Formats: sequence, C-alpha cells, structure tokens
Amino acid sequence: MSQAIAVMADIHSNSPALDAVLNDIESRHITQIVNLGDTLFGPIDPLGTADRLMQRNGIIHIMGNCDELLLKAHSESLTFQYVKPLMSPSMLRWIQTYVSTWEYENILFCHGTPDSNDIYLVEEVTDQGAAVKHPSRLAQELAGVQQTHIICGHSHIGRTIYLPDGKFVINPGSVGLPAYYDQLPLPHAMESMAPHARYAILKKMEDASWRVEHVSLVYDWERAARLAERNGRNDYAYALRTGLVEPC
Repeated sequence: MSQAIAVMADIHSNSPALDAVLNDIESRHITQIVNLGDTLFGPIDPLGTADRLMQRNGIIHIMGNCDELLLKAHSESLTFQYVKPLMSPSMLRWIQTYVSTWEYENILFCHGTPDSNDIYLVEEVTDQGAAVKHPSRLAQELAGVQQTHIICGHSHIGRTIYLPDGKFVINPGSVGLPAYYDQLPLPHAMESMAPHARYAILKKMEDASWRVEHVSLVYDWERAARLAERNGRNDYAYALRTGLVEPC
C-alpha cells in the first residue's frame, strides 16, 4: 500500500468542518495526520474540536500563532476572550505539547514559516493587500532548508508552488475558516472564494516522489455559521457561508 500523509491546518474551532475532513481521511484509509495548527481559536465550537482531537492518537500537532496565544493570560482579541475561559487545564496542557515544526523524510511541516508561526511564507502583505511571492524569491528565502517539500498553513489559502531549485511549497488551505480580515502587519483580507473544508494529501510514489492532492469538501457550513452567529460573530458567519470577507 502506498504511503500517505493527510495534512490539515487552521481548523479554528470548526468542528463540523473537522468532522468532514476526518471522515474523508478515514474513508481513504490514511492513518498519518499532521495538523499545522490554529486549532481551537474560533467562536464556533472550541470544546467540541478539542474533544475530537484530544482523544485521537497519532496526530502530529504543530503550534500555530493562535494556539500560542491561548497559552497567554490576557489578550485584547475578542476571539481570545471567548475561547480562553472555556479552556480546561488539560486542554492547555495538550496545547503545550504541540511542536514548532516536524520533519519527515524530505518534508518539513510548519505553521507559518520554518522559523516563525506568525509570518506568512507564501504571501507578503503590503499597503495594497496580500500578494503571492514570486517562486524565485521563495527559493531564496528557503535556501537554508534542506527538505524538498515545505508544508505551511497560516494564510488559509491552498496552494502548491514549484520553485526553480526543485523544491515545493504546499499550503493545504483551511479546514474551518475560508476567509478572514486582519489588521497586521497591515490591513488585508485572505479569501479562498468558497466555503468548503480543505486539506491536502501527500502520497509517496514508487519513484520516491510525493504526489500532492488538494481536497475540497462540502459540509454543513450553514450549521457552522449559525454557531458563530450564536456566539456573536457575524464576521465569522459570513466567511463560513461564502469564503469571502464581510463587506465593510
């Protein structure tokens, strides 16, 4: 049987989307899962998300910037102020077990970049918004990385980019939050343009290369949106229904 790794990222407490992804992974008989982080930080269902993942053995969890934020005592973030009081000591201890990166054969898994979980790898943010970096620039930035495949999350936008030095940069997209607006480092929107739950599969071929498959799943995003609305977050609800940022 061919070797395969399922990669998911940026669940952001969306348990209905997570269920769809986990069920699809199970239907494909894939046993190795890597979660690139930002798991519980969201106003949808952080407790249900934690319950689903904490009872599953064998998932590699990588520390996202929002996971790290939940370990702090205070934050002005509205999402933090909703999620943090729900966290039990066992949940916080579980988050503390997340790793900064994970290496497997010629693959490096990280949340943002190999060196930081709060910086985009593929995109750069300017006063014009977010734009994808040219492959030659990415190759230069990743010259010190020995692995040929660099798997990242953080931006929520699924991509596979081939670099001129033969490396690949892969973002599986977001399981649970298909669009968002952020003020930092400059105001910008990230939009996947569709409400689907997304993840990726890396499958090792007979010639030792890795085939990348991006998976986009229909799930009950209306239910997820209603949960966000119930918790006072219409911005999340709009993104969950559309894959777009709510107009100002």
